[in-house]
This record gives sequence, structure tokens and C-alpha cells, in this order.
Amino acid sequence: MAQSDMPTMRSRRLGGELRRLRIEAGLKVTDAAEALECGHPKVSQIETGKRGIRQLDLTTLLNLYGVEDDNLRANLKRLAKELHKVDWWTKSGPLLHDVLKDYLTLEADSEQVRTYESMVLPGLLQTEAYALSVISSAVPENAETLVATRMKRKELLLNRSGFTLRAIIDAPALYRIPGDRSLVREQLDHLCEASALRNVNLQVLPVEVQLPVDQWAPFTIFGLRGEAPASVVWLEHLTGATLLEQQPDVSSYAKAWDEMTAAALSPAASLSFLRDLAKD
Repeated sequence: MAQSDMPTMRSRRLGGELRRLRIEAGLKVTDAAEALECGHPKVSQIETGKRGIRQLDLTTLLNLYGVEDDNLRANLKRLAKELHKVDWWTKSGPLLHDVLKDYLTLEADSEQVRTYESMVLPGLLQTEAYALSVISSAVPENAETLVATRMKRKELLLNRSGFTLRAIIDAPALYRIPGDRSLVREQLDHLCEASALRNVNLQVLPVEVQLPVDQWAPFTIFGLRGEAPASVVWLEHLTGATLLEQQPDVSSYAKAWDEMTAAALSPAASLSFLRDLAKD
């Protein structure tokens, strides 16, 4: 596979971690290049995610940086092996933009996804009709492909053991479901069915709950697989998305998540709320 076809999210994650370890060890790019017996550009390309790294070279760098944590070493070696992994969305090519591909990569590499939505329903819990309505209003020229991609993502909930979805839905989003009464009922029934899955935990945040203003922005926390699971935070905005990987940032959102789960209805009460809403 050509370097340009590499899953950029995985290669950037690996490169960023190697750069962090080098800096913490007090070493320069020249030190890494000497250890690998290569030129400076190769090390720079590895650290920026523009090229992969052989297992032997990775071991050399980890030894040079003094990395003794066996779990961390194993995680980085696993990630290096997966740089060239061909995912199901790879064949979609230019039909899917890079930000979406990055999101799909993080989702596929996670054992747990925690997501909070205030305006729309989480993508993994949307019906096809709901997804089509939401997507076609934003990107009508590519709606069919994007809807098919969103429906394909839902296989995570059914076909892969070990994957868990925890979702908090702000109650107003449930009153913004587009379509006629039958489509609204279909979506609400689908939420009820999904909440019954063993690997889905769904909570509704009531309208009357008061939380700090800075906690109302939607966010997703990806719990990445590994012998020592790592978490990153994904924030979407009008012009793209931002990935937060620094521990202080992740900890802030994890704290906000805990506060929201405490304030939201329990999963059982949320299911009752959804059923009552569907009846109405």
C-alpha cells in the first residue's frame, strides 16, 4: 500500500506518541536518526505520520527513549502493525472526507465510545430515515453514500464483541426528530430496542437539569483498545473537528461525562421516558 493510502489517524497517533517520548527523553531528531542509521527526514516523516515504521526500528526507538512500560510498548507495536490495515470504508475513497475517515478509524479502534449529543441523536442510534433527513439537508450531493456509511457503522453494535456504546441524549433532541408521526415513532422505537442491547447504555438528560454552560457542547470520548486503554476526545465544529489527546483535556471531559451521567435519568428511567414519548 502506498504511504499516501495509509490511515492517517493511526499513523499520526503513532508518530505523535513517538515524538512525545523522544522529547520526554530529552533527545533530538538527530539522536533518533543516528540510532536508526538514517537521515533526519525519515524520523520527521514518522513523527508527523507521513510514513510507517518497521517493528525493528520501533524497538530501537523505544529502547533509546527508555520506555520500560510493557503495556505501552505492546500498544505502540500493535498500532504500528495496523497502519496499513484496510478498513471497510477504504474503498469509498474520495467520497468520504478525511475528517469522517479519522472519526471512523477512532471508532473502529475503540472498545468503548462515550458520546453526548444535544441537538441530534448519536449516529450509531439513528434509523436510516432519520439519517437521510439530517444528512440530506446538510450535504445533499453526497447524502446516499454518507447514509450508507452511517448504517454500516451500526454493525459495531451487533457483530463485534467487546464494543460498548454509552450515550447521553439531551431531551430536546428527542423532540427535534424530523418526519411525520410514523417516522418519529420508528426512531423512538429504535432507541428503545437499542437500549435493550447488552453493550448499549442510553441515558436521557431531562430538560430541567441545570449544568454549567461549558458542558453543553456535544463531545465523544473514544476508549481506544490496548493492554493499557487510552482515551481521546473528539469535538466537531462548523469547519471540521478537533482531537484532544492531552491528559488534562481528556480528564476534563471525563469529569464532565461523570457529572452528566449522574444528572441524567438512569438507563431504566430513560427507557420508560422513551416509551412514553413514543406513545404520545
